[in-house]
Amino acid sequence: MRRLGCLILAAAAIIAVLLAGNFLYGWNASGPLENQRTIIIKSGSSLAMAAEAMESEGVIKSADAFLNRAKILGGSEPIKAGEFEIPAGASNAQILDILQGGKSVQRLITVPEGTPSIIVYEKLMAEDLLKGDIPVPAEGSILPDSYSFERGEQRSAVLQRMQKAMTDTLAELWPTRTKSSVVKTPQEAIILAAIVEKETALARERRTVAGVYSNRVRKNMMLQADPTIIYPITKGKPLGRRIRQSEIAQVNDYNTYAMVGLPKGPIANPGRASIEAVLNPAKTSALYFVADGKGGHIFADTLKEHNANVEKWFAIRRERGEM
Repeated sequence: MRRLGCLILAAAAIIAVLLAGNFLYGWNASGPLENQRTIIIKSGSSLAMAAEAMESEGVIKSADAFLNRAKILGGSEPIKAGEFEIPAGASNAQILDILQGGKSVQRLITVPEGTPSIIVYEKLMAEDLLKGDIPVPAEGSILPDSYSFERGEQRSAVLQRMQKAMTDTLAELWPTRTKSSVVKTPQEAIILAAIVEKETALARERRTVAGVYSNRVRKNMMLQADPTIIYPITKGKPLGRRIRQSEIAQVNDYNTYAMVGLPKGPIANPGRASIEAVLNPAKTSALYFVADGKGGHIFADTLKEHNANVEKWFAIRRERGEM
């Protein structure tokens, strides 16, 4: 009997070791996923709910086995909500680490500097991973940048982040304005910065262009910025053709060829650098500028100098067959 008892104990010990080994092996062994897959853990989901969803999607073999092992071998951190990428063959241990780590899939929507609000609206509405409707945002209310979002997020939430970024940036930069700045309010800063943004894409020119327009405002001269002619026609989208003489003469709240001072509102969403430029414009005596044919501009102090520069630009365009 004593020998039989020893054999039973030995057998029980072996079985216990085998079960423990299987338990550990099942936690770290490769899972059933043959290809990488994205899973979504909804807000408020428990680990049990997530396990059941993962079993139904073939991410794990058994929800019960996953939960039993997780209770003993997993960390104590709660799982996070979001969208997660699970690699092919991920073990139960790897999957729990991903869900607890909260490193969800990051998706980006990018708003380049100078993008008009109608295009921001169209971008957000065209992103089929977002949901919900939004109005066309106020022009100049969005800070151009790249914004992360999650699958199924409300478009309104993404738009609010874009607008908050502009509000925060303007609040930060407004106190830094210098005496050379001609803008009297944060809104005027956005209006003038949008014109600067549309007139030059070169970082080295922004403050000079801002300086030219600041000089014109001080002298009560028309700004004569071509993009302000286009805005009432297309809401900031590319015109796709040359501006007509009738459009140059059109009187409205935006056309700075037919009015003195700043337009009624912004013509685009300016970036941080253009806002900084109008708050601290370059000290220059220039009142004019025209394209130089190389992607930049030539600046002039007098109308005579400017007209000569315009003739050079026309010659370049004729040589290119553009005129």
